[in-house]
Amino acid sequence: MTIYALSTGPGISGIAVIRISGPEAALVIKTLTRKELPKTRIATLRKVFKINTSELIDEGIILWFPAPNSYTGEDLAEIQVHGSKAVIDALQLSISQIDNCRLAEPGEFTKLAFQNGKINLLKAESIADLVSAETEIQRQQAIKIMTGKSSDKFNFLRNKLLKTLAHIEAKIDFPDEDLSQDILKDIKKNSNEVLEIIKKILDDQKVGERIREGFKIAIIGPTNAGKSSLLNHLANRDVAIVSEMAGTTRDVIEVHLNIDGFPVVLSDTAGIREAKNEIERKGIKLALEKAENADLKLILIDAQILDFNEVFKDLMDEDAILVINKSDLLKIDLSSEIKKFEHVLISIKYNLNMDELILKIKNKLKNKFIASADILITRERHRQHLQQCSDSLKNFIQKSEEESFDKAAEDLRLATRELGMIVGKVDVEEILSSIFNDFCIGK
Repeated sequence: MTIYALSTGPGISGIAVIRISGPEAALVIKTLTRKELPKTRIATLRKVFKINTSELIDEGIILWFPAPNSYTGEDLAEIQVHGSKAVIDALQLSISQIDNCRLAEPGEFTKLAFQNGKINLLKAESIADLVSAETEIQRQQAIKIMTGKSSDKFNFLRNKLLKTLAHIEAKIDFPDEDLSQDILKDIKKNSNEVLEIIKKILDDQKVGERIREGFKIAIIGPTNAGKSSLLNHLANRDVAIVSEMAGTTRDVIEVHLNIDGFPVVLSDTAGIREAKNEIERKGIKLALEKAENADLKLILIDAQILDFNEVFKDLMDEDAILVINKSDLLKIDLSSEIKKFEHVLISIKYNLNMDELILKIKNKLKNKFIASADILITRERHRQHLQQCSDSLKNFIQKSEEESFDKAAEDLRLATRELGMIVGKVDVEEILSSIFNDFCIGK
């Protein structure tokens, strides 16, 4: 079956690219242009006609990539036309009328590239991450994975385990042959080395996932301190209702932001005070839960009141910034108790020191999470496979210490398989749909 799809964004644009992949790709180009195929990898200007009529759709650029030297590994063509809805619809309708051609599913071009051995599973995921990247740090992470750094590391560990497994299998197949002391030492040394490396990879504070999904920041404080105003200011739009009436925010309001290149999920929460009813009590409970699970807390208080009670003191740790709003109305010096915490004086109304607050947020995230350049895990799927690999390795090491190599071999096989699942070295059909469904249609 031959697939086709619009690979550029929908809507009016200067250029639209229609991608076609499969055994009928050559027939599609010949039928639409009424000429032979253009030279390989040379942009060629051609008129594009409707099927079975002489009506011209548009004039555009044709690119031809014969198998296997294409993105998908199949015959692949790209048609670049003007990006109007009418042109795109007419062109796709004409392609659909050719036998064995259908519209591609989300991520199907990249799925074909993986299945045809053009890319591994990690690179496929990084392509999806790059397409959806909204901040510079997300783009950088996706590019690092695309270059193969993670794949090389996981393949290196897998090969070490395969070498160890080969020795174990030899012992099982030839029980009368004793393994030399050097080989026994290598078995224990290699398995322990791999286990230690995996432990270090897992001990990464989930930075890769945080970058993909956004760092969680919770705004916590008493009622009427300006939490919703701060959310609106940072979002640069009215996300939350702002009112002089205390307790306006009852539920958690979340917005995805790009704060100076950092992807952030910012949460506005209910004001912390003595609850007056059950709804408010639930809102305060949700606020405290958000604070507990946040990567960074902004404890926001009013400079006129300086309500800094025990609840807020308990929340002030290394993952918190004390933000004192309405500083233009500050009448007295801050107490020594408040000054000892990391704080910033701001006025949302007059846009005072907001840049300083953003800088503090950025530095907090950078110092805590972005200290290491060796980010290898970017999805929960990777973490689960590594954790299962680690568990199997621990079982293997324990059994091999007792020299029960026949029993230990299965644990080593499982550990090797889990590493293979990350890069797609083994059967991964059950996870393919969940990965490639996250792609846009034409990728």
